[in-house]
Amino acid sequence: DVQLQASGGGAVQNGGSLRLSCTASGFNVEDYIIGWFRQAPGKEREGVSCIVSSVGITYYADSVKGRFAIPGDNDKKTVYLQMNSLKPEDTAVYYCAKVSLQCAWGNFIIEDMDSWGEGTQVTVSS
Repeated sequence: DVQLQASGGGAVQNGGSLRLSCTASGFNVEDYIIGWFRQAPGKEREGVSCIVSSVGITYYADSVKGRFAIPGDNDKKTVYLQMNSLKPEDTAVYYCAKVSLQCAWGNFIIEDMDSWGEGTQVTVSS
């Protein structure tokens, strides 16, 4: 099976940090464009970040720009999302998936729904 699994979530206070992992089974993440999404209760799914590993391009939604980052220490099977200065509005379930190159312009199109795995809960208290 080809799938991505997000992990590393937890409960933190306002201003705290978390580092999420997106781990692949069945393929190397560096060969694809990987996007991070989140969905809060009652809200639409939001694309927050993506990485085009082949050319080193990253994109961040305005809501997380300057606070979230995909670090450069990703390996063949894992893409990380470093989340700093977390706010209560960042509370959501976070997922990762293969996306199209259009994510570099903020258009998150999931290319392979079969790669969409379970998310990880992030809760930020005020």
